[in-house]
Amino acid sequence: MNQAASTHPLSAFERLRHRWGRLALSVFPGLGTTEADRASARLIAGLKPLLEQCRTQGDGEVSARRRADRIATVYRNADIRNRAAILNLITHQFAPDRAELESAITAIRLAANDVELSQAEARLRLALDAPRATFLAQFNLLPEGVKFLVELRADLLELLPREPALEVLKVELDGLFERWFDPGFLELKRITWQTPALVLEKLMAYEAVHPIASWTDLRNRLDTDRRCYAFFHPRLPNEPLIFVEIALLKGMPDSVQLLLDEKAPVQDPRTADTAIFYSISSTQQGLRGISFGNLLLKRVIEDLQRDLPRLSVFATLSPVPGFRAWLDRALVERRAVLPPAEGARLAAAVGHPDAASALSDVLARPDWASDERLAGALREPMERLCARYLLQEKSGSQPLDPVAHFHLSNGAHVSSIFWLADTSERGMRQSYGVMASYRYALSEVGKNHEQFQQNGRVAAARRVQKLLG
Repeated sequence: MNQAASTHPLSAFERLRHRWGRLALSVFPGLGTTEADRASARLIAGLKPLLEQCRTQGDGEVSARRRADRIATVYRNADIRNRAAILNLITHQFAPDRAELESAITAIRLAANDVELSQAEARLRLALDAPRATFLAQFNLLPEGVKFLVELRADLLELLPREPALEVLKVELDGLFERWFDPGFLELKRITWQTPALVLEKLMAYEAVHPIASWTDLRNRLDTDRRCYAFFHPRLPNEPLIFVEIALLKGMPDSVQLLLDEKAPVQDPRTADTAIFYSISSTQQGLRGISFGNLLLKRVIEDLQRDLPRLSVFATLSPVPGFRAWLDRALVERRAVLPPAEGARLAAAVGHPDAASALSDVLARPDWASDERLAGALREPMERLCARYLLQEKSGSQPLDPVAHFHLSNGAHVSSIFWLADTSERGMRQSYGVMASYRYALSEVGKNHEQFQQNGRVAAARRVQKLLG
């Protein structure tokens, strides 16, 4: 083989890379001005032929799997800036045929009868079936392909505020996830101390409400008077998607510290009449906005009723994460948060000269929570303010508090408000220690859910409503 013949294939390949590089710069005109930009352009140029092969799909499953693995490796090794460039490229490269879309829309407008309209709608549906979904679905061929796409969606959620053109790619991925994470594919498993350590370690890492401090702490939460359940997906066998921690008790506790106390005596679960859901944690950022919580609670309640028929109360002991921020903002803006008479009573109880500023001044003291007199004086006004926050303060027609929104939309009602129920640093930072209980009264769940969805009605027990005065 002569020298000219041996160098020709390399020259052709370089010309192809150069051509794709120019195309990448035409799609992303900001690339190419710095070394980082030039590196991004080279990455895009190298990835472009692989994406083109995906679009033509002229080979078999083995080649498709190998190509998908190469693309996933390139993506995972890229930083977030280059990942944004890759996702933008995918969005452009696998867009639907615009001419076919416009033709189908025109056919719908000009349809003279039902038959023509039906045919035009079918054309539009086919035109909207963008190659993006087919491209994304091929990663399902990989052993960890679903996990890769969950991570990719997490990147999309992070990038969307500054890369709004990626919204269409998220919509395509959401459509796939709606089918892949259908409730019929989810498996409910009870987590025990005998569960594989790999899963237990992930529970410790993912716990988002009350962090697990140690293996001893975890073992306490999995004892005989506790339950922990999680949803799993067959393609993510060791990845809990969402899990709930439950305490089995007689009566309703008024402090989460009692539930988390490792030295507390173990109760006999067969005598319990109350199941307290004290922590619900979603584990995958890439599944944010895809709700499993309502189904999880329904399935868990069914399981508990079957195993422990004495249980009659199913309720939460929940944080109120937005309460302190709301109250602090109202105090700074000098909005009247307490009626004058109640402000005067508080001022008299704590020995403050000014009824209007008594609440803000007492809350500003670093030691008020450990001062029995101050904490006692604050109890009634703070419970009233929390009731107002949960029942009346809205964003549009929806509650301001995200935890309240979750439980109310699932059909629970606000059952109780507990003063200084979480005195941890996190509890004081989020809500001045206030917690709320949302009760799932099974005979009322359907009605509560329907009314909340229709008009934003917040169902609440009479004792909570009375706090509003």
